[in-house]
Formats: sequence, C-alpha cells, structure tokens
Amino acid sequence: MSDQDDVNPDETEDEQQPEPEQAPGTTPDPEPTPEPESAADPEPAADPDRAPEPEPEPQPPAEHPQAPSDGRKRLRSALWPPRISRGQLVVALLLFALGLGLAIQVRSTNDHSALRGARQEDLVRILDELDSRQQRLQQEKSQLDQSLTQLQTSSNQAKEAQEQTRQKALELGVLAGTVKATGPGIVLTVDDPQGQVKADMLLDTLQELRAAGAEAIQINDVRVVAHTYFTDVPSGGVQIDGKTVAQPYRFTVIGNPQDLTPALNIPGGIVRTLEKEQVATNISEQQKVTVDALVVPTPQQFAKPAAK
Repeated sequence: MSDQDDVNPDETEDEQQPEPEQAPGTTPDPEPTPEPESAADPEPAADPDRAPEPEPEPQPPAEHPQAPSDGRKRLRSALWPPRISRGQLVVALLLFALGLGLAIQVRSTNDHSALRGARQEDLVRILDELDSRQQRLQQEKSQLDQSLTQLQTSSNQAKEAQEQTRQKALELGVLAGTVKATGPGIVLTVDDPQGQVKADMLLDTLQELRAAGAEAIQINDVRVVAHTYFTDVPSGGVQIDGKTVAQPYRFTVIGNPQDLTPALNIPGGIVRTLEKEQVATNISEQQKVTVDALVVPTPQQFAKPAAK
C-alpha cells in the first residue's frame, strides 16, 4: 500500500473541514489575551501568610528656603524694566506741575518773612504808607478826569488845551529836572566819615524815596532824574552822573513827609542798613523845601515822537 492509503480518512476530513461560521447575534468565546510585557519588573505576588506592612505617616511639606529670594526676583522683574503707560505719564506730569506750583507758592509766601518779625507800630506805619499811596493815585486819576471834562465842555477848547499843555510841560520839566521845584518834603543827611557808604546804598535810598512818592530829588548839587546813575570811585567816594559828590550826602526831597519818613525807617530799610554800617543818618521834615539843581537836556539823536 502506498503512503496515501495509510492516511486516516477521519483526520483528513478534520483538517479540511472549515470552521463553523458564527451565527449572527451570538458572541464568540473570548480568546485568552496575552499580558503585555512591562519594562519594569513584575511585582511579587502577595504572600497571604505575611502580615500587612503599616502605611507610612504623612510627612509635612518641606520648607522652601529659596521662597524669599524667588519673591524678590519676581518683584524685581515686575518693577524693572519699568512699563509706563500713557495714563501714568499724564498723571506724573500733573503731579510735577502741582508740586512746582506749591513750591513757588511757598517761596513767595516766605518772601514776606521780614514783615512777620516787624513790630505792630511798624506794620501800622507800612499800612498807612500804602493807604497814602492809594489816595495819591486816586487823586491823580481825579485830576485827569477833571481835565478831560474841561476839554470836552469848554467853549474854547483850543485855549483850554493850550493851558493844560503848558501845565503838563511844567510837570514834565520837574520830572526831567529842567525846572526848579518847591513844596513840602524832607531833608535826609547821611554822614559817612569812614567811607562806608557805597554807590549801591545811595541807589537803594533813592529807590525807597521814589517808591514812597518822592516827586523831585536832589543829592548835594546834583539833580536826580530818570537816567541818573551811581558809581564807586576807586580812591574812595561816590560819583553821581559822573560828578564826584563829597560826604555828608544830603538828600533834598519833595513829597509827603508822612509817607517819606516811614518808608526810610521800616524794618530792613535803608536807615537800618546804614546804622549797621556805623553810618549816622538824620531826617528833617519841612513844610517847604526847594530843589534848584537843574539838568541840561541833551537833544535826542535817534528817538522821535511816534505818530498815532
């Protein structure tokens, strides 16, 4: 017999018989799934005879010693580089302007600190001087209004205008130093045998007299006008408008004595300044003083009256 004849026909049928198809609606038997291989070593099986190990106690969280430094780093990174917005810039500019205004206000307030230490009688005298100056200005305004009314109501306006022009020319002549002047006033004598008085002291005296309402001033034999200047002489003494003036310096002033005298004696005024330099001063109030020194007018080379 051949090899084919030795084959069991039952085995041949088993090998060739196809797998039975799964009926619809039925679940196939699950095949055993091989366990995935893990890279880690498999845990050993628990021994049922071994006692269970106690669970470890929870440990408190470890402190971070670097937390403050980390906070400083975050604060530093938040502050630098600065991130300035447009609104913050506007607010900064407004605050700067407000601070500048407050500083200027405080400084201007402190400029009057000299009056804070003044005596009551000195403050009353200064107040009276300001009132007198206001009355003088009001009187001048009234005179100008009266002159205007006379020009508008006069039947002969040409003659009235000519008279007022002549009167105004005399007043301007007093200011310019081309005519003599007389009236009530004071005579201030500054005796300086040691030569302590300088040009700036005489200029301060002149400014205080003008501020108090002096209308005509003469120092020794020199008429004081708008362009008067003072210079120190290297060898000693003072020159006024280029003329050497010897001491004692004598100021002849026309004005209201009740305004001129307090102006010179106010705290921090020229009289107090001269007394600190050991310079003797004397003020004499008179009902009539005469300013007779004249100034020779110089013709104008360039300036001409401008047409309206």
